[in-house]
Amino acid sequence: RTEVLGLVKAQQVKNTVIVPVGSKGGFVPKKLPAGGAREAILAEGTAAYEIFIASLLELTDNIGPQGIVVPPNVVRHDIDDPYLVVAADKGTATFSDTANGIAIRHGFWLGDAFASGGSAGYDHKKMGITARGAWEAVKRHFREMDIDIRATPFSVAGVGDMSGDVFGNGMLLEKTIRLVAAFDHRDIFIDPDPDLERSWAERKRMFELPRSSWQDYDKKLISKGGGVFARSAKKIPLSPEARVLLRLDAEEATPAEVMNAILKLPVDLLWFGGIGTYVRAAAETDDRVGDRTNDPIRVAAAELRCKVIGEGANLGMTQNGRVEAARRGIRLNTDAIDNSAGVNSSDVEVNLKIALSLPVRDGRLSTETRNPLLAAMTGEVAALVLRNNYLQTLALSLAELRGIEDLGFENRLMQSLETRGLLDRTVEFLPSDMELAERRKRGQSLTRPELAVMLAYAKIVLNDDLIASDVPDDPYLARELVRYFPKPVVERFPDAIEGHRLRREIIATMLANSMINRGGPAFVVRISDQAGAELPAIAKAFAAARDSYGMTELNGEIDALDARVQGALQLSLYASVQDLLLDRVTWFLRNGDLKRGLAEVVTHYRAGIKTVEAALDQALPPERKTARDARSAELVAARVPAALARKVASLPELAAAPDIVLVADRTGKPVEAVTGTYFAAGSFFQLDRIIEAARTIEVSDHFDRLALDRALVEIAASTRRLTAEMLATGMAGAAAVEAWVERRRREVERVRAGIHEIAASGLTLSKLAVAVSLLADLAEN
Repeated sequence: RTEVLGLVKAQQVKNTVIVPVGSKGGFVPKKLPAGGAREAILAEGTAAYEIFIASLLELTDNIGPQGIVVPPNVVRHDIDDPYLVVAADKGTATFSDTANGIAIRHGFWLGDAFASGGSAGYDHKKMGITARGAWEAVKRHFREMDIDIRATPFSVAGVGDMSGDVFGNGMLLEKTIRLVAAFDHRDIFIDPDPDLERSWAERKRMFELPRSSWQDYDKKLISKGGGVFARSAKKIPLSPEARVLLRLDAEEATPAEVMNAILKLPVDLLWFGGIGTYVRAAAETDDRVGDRTNDPIRVAAAELRCKVIGEGANLGMTQNGRVEAARRGIRLNTDAIDNSAGVNSSDVEVNLKIALSLPVRDGRLSTETRNPLLAAMTGEVAALVLRNNYLQTLALSLAELRGIEDLGFENRLMQSLETRGLLDRTVEFLPSDMELAERRKRGQSLTRPELAVMLAYAKIVLNDDLIASDVPDDPYLARELVRYFPKPVVERFPDAIEGHRLRREIIATMLANSMINRGGPAFVVRISDQAGAELPAIAKAFAAARDSYGMTELNGEIDALDARVQGALQLSLYASVQDLLLDRVTWFLRNGDLKRGLAEVVTHYRAGIKTVEAALDQALPPERKTARDARSAELVAARVPAALARKVASLPELAAAPDIVLVADRTGKPVEAVTGTYFAAGSFFQLDRIIEAARTIEVSDHFDRLALDRALVEIAASTRRLTAEMLATGMAGAAAVEAWVERRRREVERVRAGIHEIAASGLTLSKLAVAVSLLADLAEN
């Protein structure tokens, strides 16, 4: 029961990348043959499974030629819901074909899309998809430490064996792995100084065996002092090399003592690929963990000495243990973040089969040709799934980077979810309001494992709210649907994609993931507080800002810098794009006419932003142009490609592009002329210095953050009004500013002097408010 509960919580987090959300349960046959042969037990278990699945289908709505078919003699208390799929796991991992056969016999509308995997599905172990997804997290941790594990040997200790899907696939992903120790439920493996090439080849040989254990490892390939030892032994002899590795002084130790020491090894990576909970918080008792089998082995997080933890398996650590490890500087996420790729892969498979059911029904595609098509898309499906792992772990890194700045918004998110009855902080081990206040005083933000929970809840709630809105029906957002599927299906059967039964759910899931991945866990709460907007408008403003600036493509260029630039620099580049996004979403909510339709808004502003970008060289005042060029040169020196360096260095200036386009629209002046005048006006009042200093003001209080953001909005609004007045002189650029000043020099010089004094005196939130007031008064007058 404890394990199932833990799996349910992990499943909720994984649901953020699947369509629609799912659940987790335990299937336990009560009357298996006592002392029977394996075949007899399997036969009885299969029979019980067939009864269980058939019973579920008899209670489930179906779809027929005329629409929803309600099961007979069933009282329903919910709406029509014909979507039921099963995902094979653990003891039922080989039952996919059995489940699909039952569905087909029952005439269930999903056919062999009912259960993922099987003879016509994606084999997770062959794809290695779960391990590969977790490895995306591992690579990011090391990349942000400026270590490229593709080229640099690194030490690993782990839980599992080479016959296991996650452990086996994981330990073959890099030839730089130095696996020094591991254990499973049968054996303990120790290799103090492994040979990289030979040990990798031997692990591969074992993985490819039909069944294997650590006892199958060629002992001649193990380095001096190592070996394979049975967990059933009373004592394990320890060589001098093993004692040095394990940091044990005795010449022999119990298996439990050895495994405990393995968990505490000072390795680069601790890789969980087997069943069991092995790490708890120091304040937690073993009873609270609920895994009695591993009580003698388990360690406290404070005892860990690894640098990175990869949770390819579920429940390897308690959540409190993760938080404690993170506070001690160990890099990790949560199991649900790391190993979501398997669930994600099953989901894509099911939705692919649903899409292809249309061409199968109308004769454009036969079952015999559909299955090879599915097989041919294995690589693309894997790439789509791994992209989610890449982006979710990046989202956590950015949230961690923002730290204390976002703590107030994260607290607001928790309060909002609690008010709606969607979050229990105790269950999810999240801090209370009082504890968050204490953290704010200490300058401590949420840890990465806590942020992982917040990320998941933000996506789950956002997904539900989007489905309940009209956002998925916007024609422009249909492109989110296209992005979900592999290209061969999109190109060959576009009508099957467009008419997909879960069209709205897929669009909502894709958009929710994009919004939270790029904006952070508290994105919606933050924007709602800043602009007082409802979710549908926020979602559309997000799409408008993202696509007008081409942020997807820009982030893609930054992705390409993996292991080519320093991790901190790459993260700062992402953060620059995120800052622009957060700023401009609010702008589009306040100023963009979203009722015109997203397609028109994006087309209009994308063209205008490109025009502004092209005009910057001529429009920027010398001081500002020099600063931008210096930043660009600095990035190039750090190995950022010149074109990308120039784009990123121009982002602070391009933040004003929508304002410039709006002034051009309202005055009828060319965008180029407005660009020069806008920046000349900012230079005259030294607004660039004010804005730059404002962005460095540290605020942890939620309302201080709102006040700061509001001040920047007011500066932009005043600058727009002043620019329009200056253009009314019939001139442009610096000449327009001078002509306008001549008309009201005394008043202008007074305001200008006040703003300059504030800019030069060290900016605070109160000084910023005064500067905003001065500028607003001038613009109003």
